[in-house]
Amino acid sequence: MTDFPRLLGALHDAGVRFIVIGGAAATAHGSARLTEDLDVLYDRSPENIERLVRALAPYAPYLRGAPPGLPFTFDAATLLRGLNFTFATSLGWIDLLGEIVGGGTWDDLSNHTVEMSLFGRPTRVLDLRRLIAVKRAAGRTKDLEAIAELEALLEERGD
Repeated sequence: MTDFPRLLGALHDAGVRFIVIGGAAATAHGSARLTEDLDVLYDRSPENIERLVRALAPYAPYLRGAPPGLPFTFDAATLLRGLNFTFATSLGWIDLLGEIVGGGTWDDLSNHTVEMSLFGRPTRVLDLRRLIAVKRAAGRTKDLEAIAELEALLEERGD
């Protein structure tokens, strides 16, 4: 089970620049669907990647789905060489995404966010219109199933 408050707290405490996306963003907007992981779009600047490492290293990030014992080093150099990562940590699952289909990078989406209080922390969350757009672009069955509910929430708000 993912400890969302502690994962978000770790990111906030380290000053990481990130946007909550995916299922956690949908839940923040009022979706009744549950998610097992925290998806974040992160700023890929070297300084922010250093902050990400400081935030998550104490929780032993390991590549989710990788065989036990596979050599893996969670550090800034590794994150700089990659882009999108799915991790299992001692606090649960977190996906660090440098770019998303239909949305782009942190720079592309940072103006398409709303600030919400998540577990008592002011947190940038992908706005509902853009969340629907990126879910549609992803085209996965679970994303397409979620769109109807998200569109209903959008309509309910009169947007």
